[in-house]
Amino acid sequence: MSTPGTQHRNETRIVADPALPTIVITREFDAPPERVFRAHTDPDLVAQWLGPRRLAMRIDRYDAHSGGSYRYVHREDDGTEYGFHGVFHEVRPHERIVQTFAFDGFPDEVSLETAVFEDLGGRTRLTTKSLMDSVEARDAMIASGMEHGVRESYERLDELLGGLPR
Repeated sequence: MSTPGTQHRNETRIVADPALPTIVITREFDAPPERVFRAHTDPDLVAQWLGPRRLAMRIDRYDAHSGGSYRYVHREDDGTEYGFHGVFHEVRPHERIVQTFAFDGFPDEVSLETAVFEDLGGRTRLTTKSLMDSVEARDAMIASGMEHGVRESYERLDELLGGLPR
């Protein structure tokens, strides 16, 4: 499965290989890896872009270093909350983040995510690969609407990066 990006300057590609329990997300940003990486590891910045616009975000902890952990909650206007948590296994500044990702609503479905920040000479290509326990778990994640959330998050990240000091 592959879906095209929205009509946005930088396309977000989301690919799920039918034979593998993976999702690969690729997106370029008009900022160097240092800035894109900082937006992924600084909790004050993460709270400004991660998740759909309609949801408020609360970060309970976000300790982005090798061995650190995170927990955050997205909240609907009606008070419905969606909690997420995981562990940072490897945080290599400006290059790579390896972490687990779990949604409180499906505590037995933990994915392993690897994000690679590739320097394109003042721009960044971010490639994130998520590995799930099964193709069924992968399909359930896609069916949850994650594609919309990823695309909107990356649009918000573009906006944030445009306003960050160089």
